[in-house]
Amino acid sequence: MAAFPPKLQVQLSENKRFQKLKEIFTEKFGESPLFYAYAPGRINLIGEHIDYCGYAVLPMAVEQNILVAVSVNKSPTIELANTNPQYKDFTAATDNIVIDRTKPQWYYYFMCGVKGIQEHFGLTSMAGMRCVVDGTVPPSSGLSSSSALVCCAGLVTLEANQRTLSKVELAEICTRCERYIGTEGGGMDQSISFLAEEGKAKLIEFSPLRATDVKLPAGAVFVVANCCVEMNKAATSHFNTRVAECRLAAKVLAKNRDLDWGQMQRLGEVQAELGASLEDMLALVEEVLRPEPYSREEVCQVLGISQEELESSVLSANTRHVTHFKLRQRAWHVYGEAARVLRFRDVCQSAPDGAIAQLGLLMQQSHTSCRNQYECSCEELDQLVDICLRAGAAGARLTGAGWGGCVVSMVPAEKLGAFLQEVSKSFFEPDARRAALEKQSLFVTKPGGGAAVVLEAFS
Repeated sequence: MAAFPPKLQVQLSENKRFQKLKEIFTEKFGESPLFYAYAPGRINLIGEHIDYCGYAVLPMAVEQNILVAVSVNKSPTIELANTNPQYKDFTAATDNIVIDRTKPQWYYYFMCGVKGIQEHFGLTSMAGMRCVVDGTVPPSSGLSSSSALVCCAGLVTLEANQRTLSKVELAEICTRCERYIGTEGGGMDQSISFLAEEGKAKLIEFSPLRATDVKLPAGAVFVVANCCVEMNKAATSHFNTRVAECRLAAKVLAKNRDLDWGQMQRLGEVQAELGASLEDMLALVEEVLRPEPYSREEVCQVLGISQEELESSVLSANTRHVTHFKLRQRAWHVYGEAARVLRFRDVCQSAPDGAIAQLGLLMQQSHTSCRNQYECSCEELDQLVDICLRAGAAGARLTGAGWGGCVVSMVPAEKLGAFLQEVSKSFFEPDARRAALEKQSLFVTKPGGGAAVVLEAFS
């Protein structure tokens, strides 16, 4: 795997999307783009909501991506436009980048990437840019359109200012800077967007960040189906509440075992300090954490901290209203899901007879845990998973943050045609709104490559 994002050439006359984007850019700004950059979305095959707890995940990039056309100038401004007319234009001064996390508009995600590069290099004077964004990742679908936009913006800013960073450095910077918008993610989305390779899924591990190839079974294909319920994780507190619950669970478990719990932020850190297996951690969760929710007062009492300390050291701005925390359920999901990721990887590597069935069962167990223990599913996702399983999928599960978005199914290749027909008939056709969205909401996908710059686009 190359260490740095590739710089490619494309012949515009043979690529209608680039050609169309150039035309829109030229009409908008009266000049041609200097270069282009793109970053892919992703599906997570297994390992949901555990990257921010320190555990490995198993995603792959998809062919859908964010593509940006860029020109560079000496003005102190960044001008943004979007090929989708529902997204408004935006202009910002390069020396005063402000991100309003109370209004998570599309352009603030872009500015997160710009600000991340600016702060990393300490750029007091940045190149001015004109950018037109074109996206094929369905928004708020759980396919990481927002992180792809952040990553693409970071790559664009890097190129415009003639700086160089490795893929790993870019992934880590873009993980941190997306938090400017208020989402406390763990880094999976940004990592696979940069580290992906064509035809390969990846086991993504953290601290340090590294990616290992995972060979998927040849006899299966992956199908993405959107339940058509949108969820912007920065616009609600669902996501960050789960982060806070996991953080609290880590502290309570650590204190119970006389560890330096004040410094503990992740469930993975507790396991590492104890030198325990994931099975041991599940037993510890069952022993220490009760099934009933903990009130704010109770967690403060258990930890011996004040309400003010709880808010400053554990909660985020949009979770300070939360009054009760489900610690046992969240920790149980995290440790169980971390074990499923490793089993999924092992089955892919050993390729035993019946591998597809084994992997499918792990995907189903993952969805059940997301639904029951992590409570990040929704009625439409559960309905779609059931339909996909009945239609012939070996396994199906929500992918992404949840509370809406997409289901990923692993389907034996010989059943693909019948599977697509049945999902269309049972889920999309009975609902007029879903039927209108089916073309972009039900598709076969394969592992795509990572983010890249197109420096020389010629007709």
